[in-house]
Amino acid sequence: MVRLIGFLVGFVFAGMLLISLIGGLADYFQNPPEPDVAHEFHLEPKHLALASDGPLGKFDKAQLQRGFQVYKEVCAACHGLSLVSFRDLHALGYEEPEIKKIAEDWATQVPSINPETGEAATRKALPSDRFPSPYANETAARAANNNALPPDLSLITKAREGGAAYIHSLLTGYRNADTYKNEHGQPLPAEAKPAPGLHFNPYFANLNLAMPQPLTANGQVTYAPGNPAPTVDQMATDVSAFLVWTAEPNLERRHAAGIAVSIFLLIGSILGYFAYRQIWRDAKRKVRVTGALDPENKAKSNRAKGKAGIAG
Repeated sequence: MVRLIGFLVGFVFAGMLLISLIGGLADYFQNPPEPDVAHEFHLEPKHLALASDGPLGKFDKAQLQRGFQVYKEVCAACHGLSLVSFRDLHALGYEEPEIKKIAEDWATQVPSINPETGEAATRKALPSDRFPSPYANETAARAANNNALPPDLSLITKAREGGAAYIHSLLTGYRNADTYKNEHGQPLPAEAKPAPGLHFNPYFANLNLAMPQPLTANGQVTYAPGNPAPTVDQMATDVSAFLVWTAEPNLERRHAAGIAVSIFLLIGSILGYFAYRQIWRDAKRKVRVTGALDPENKAKSNRAKGKAGIAG
């Protein structure tokens, strides 16, 4: 009885789900959703090739230094690197005196306490300090950016789909909303154009973002002699590579460890195979007759029947 009731309850539940599914599909095909403006005009990030890509990728230290320079002169005014310390710049090829100078000259000082009065104060950064936030708190950050909160860039290439390619495309993707047309030649509808204080960028999820175009002209950052020309595209590429490093500074070590482990497993597998062949090369498979017709099993069965007084 209990099984019957359970079966009926399950049958009714499954029937309701099936009816709901059929109804939903019918409604979808009868009243298809209208195309979303953001979907029609949003662009996927353009491909970006960096030296750190792939399982054998390694960082280009010269590019990382250029990217750090772009961050320092352009991005640091609004975006922090709260998970990166000044002394971590040693991995980019900077020497200890250079790191001390960078920390000491950093535009934003580190929050501190005046030991004499106990009041809040600031001090120059030390190599052991992390990069200070350009704003005292979230309220101050929003007040300075039209109520938008500039994200911390430490892990931005991990936090955004597309990683470095998204950052590069976003930095170079600002367009004029009045003249922009998508790949089908359709102009941007009036309701999708940016409101005052916003800026049109088809690589951003909802097309309009509060951040104005940070890289506006070639030569905005002056590179040292011997480096590529600081075009907008080159500066965007360099700072994207730098942000890949901030998100995963141990990438080269992880790649090296992965290669070593792969080689170890390959050699171990080969040795294991040859050991298997060596140990079992003389072994022969012997199949023993089992079951009711096995003479040994049949004799045991007859003895048991005799003790029990069973004929046959």
